[in-house]
Amino acid sequence: MQRANPFLRFGAALLAAALLAGCGGGAIDYLPDVDPNAGVVRAHQMPVQGIDISKYQGDIDWRRVKASGIRFAYIKVSEGGDHVDEKFYQNWEAAARAGMPRGAYHFMYWCRTAAEQALWYQLAVPQDKSQLPPVLDLEWNHQSATCGHKISKEEALAKIDVMLAAMEAHTGKKPIIYTDITFHKDVLEGRYRNYPFWLRSVAAEPKERFKDRPFLIWQFTATGRVEGISGNVDRNAFNGSERDFERWLARSTGG
Repeated sequence: MQRANPFLRFGAALLAAALLAGCGGGAIDYLPDVDPNAGVVRAHQMPVQGIDISKYQGDIDWRRVKASGIRFAYIKVSEGGDHVDEKFYQNWEAAARAGMPRGAYHFMYWCRTAAEQALWYQLAVPQDKSQLPPVLDLEWNHQSATCGHKISKEEALAKIDVMLAAMEAHTGKKPIIYTDITFHKDVLEGRYRNYPFWLRSVAAEPKERFKDRPFLIWQFTATGRVEGISGNVDRNAFNGSERDFERWLARSTGG
């Protein structure tokens, strides 16, 4: 009898708690994007390509993804203080079996305390030294039916500080900050210069949209296509050479 996977059991338990709380290889397929992409041609030409995914990508063939040339993946693990992505544990283990470097990201929910979100993240994310540095996803929750409003810059920064500290304490790795143009301008501009950034910019290069912000990763489309994934997927490029990436990967994973 096959032994039950502990991560899957733990994931199921977390999901149950959330409900009770009420809450074939080949080249990468560069299909045209819906987004205006005249300014992101360079992204496709950058040597190290990655993806970020959640339950919305459905079942993923991670071996085909890796064979297509994708070099790293970030997987959504949690949102707020009571939601774990239903596909996280499945994707987490399948990506590892395929030899895909992977990390986990938490989506910040501004109507929940940072302490609750930090605890939820720490309960959900396996303590796995092979994982990439954690990512804190910082955007306004404008599509949320329950938390569509903005909070003050000071309150947002206080919550971010708590989450960054908790993520680093749990993983032993300095988190990466993911953000878009609006949130960066409203809250992050000039802040957190000692953290690596992952910037979303689908219509132009990040240097044209973000004021004085170096970046590690560039998310250049939400409508990319990759072998092994049905439908659209977020596409990303590592900001550096192959050698830069290998050095970062070795530092990040202890390899």
